[in-house]
Amino acid sequence: QVSVVESGGGLVEPGGSLRLSCVASEIVFARDAMAWHRQAPGKELELIAHISSGGDTNYADSAKGRFTISRDAAKKTVYLQMNNLKPEDTALYYCNGGDIGDGVYYPAAGYWGQGTQVTVSA
Repeated sequence: QVSVVESGGGLVEPGGSLRLSCVASEIVFARDAMAWHRQAPGKELELIAHISSGGDTNYADSAKGRFTISRDAAKKTVYLQMNNLKPEDTALYYCNGGDIGDGVYYPAAGYWGQGTQVTVSA
């Protein structure tokens, strides 16, 4: 059974921090990698970070130095620690399971959660 549930979003002031969590079912967590994406109003879906089953991580330029992705295999949970948040980080954040080919992350169809809203505003 496919299940992906994100949580941890909310309203935070600029410069603040949030930690997002994503609990996935075994069939999702067993993929090559797990990833966080986001979509702001009127903008395309953006891959923020992904982490392989071996723990290798990769970040979008917008996330480098501020966001940290991690995973807990025992809990089948992936986290996204977000620090020094900016208004432009406001978006719906999605978790996803997928595969890696030639260093590129490919999201698996149907392995998406419903998202958690992050709003950065004073």
